[in-house]
Amino acid sequence: MDYKKTKAPLTTVTRDMIAMSAPTGNVYETVCIIGKRANQIAVEMKKDLEKKLQEFASTDNMEEVSENREQIEISRFYEKLPKPTLIAAQEYIEGNLYFKNPAKEKDHLDD
Repeated sequence: MDYKKTKAPLTTVTRDMIAMSAPTGNVYETVCIIGKRANQIAVEMKKDLEKKLQEFASTDNMEEVSENREQIEISRFYEKLPKPTLIAAQEYIEGNLYFKNPAKEKDHLDD
């Protein structure tokens, strides 16, 4: 996922959850979908950050103990990104999330 290209806001936004829950018909289910996607995004972002910072893990001599400018820039980039919940909410609003509820599908099959 390319986090630079997301249209998610950088700050908290008040949203009308009743209107957002129209596709599911249930506010709780909508919040769960967005929450699960936010967890997936957070894990992805953490893995990407750890992968990039792994290059700086070796500290063989005392000069490398001092702060590394590149490492700081990478960390700042990730700090300035929108939070995973905001990215997930934006994906949901744009209709970019695929979700299904197996319990509802089972009820429809039983009818």
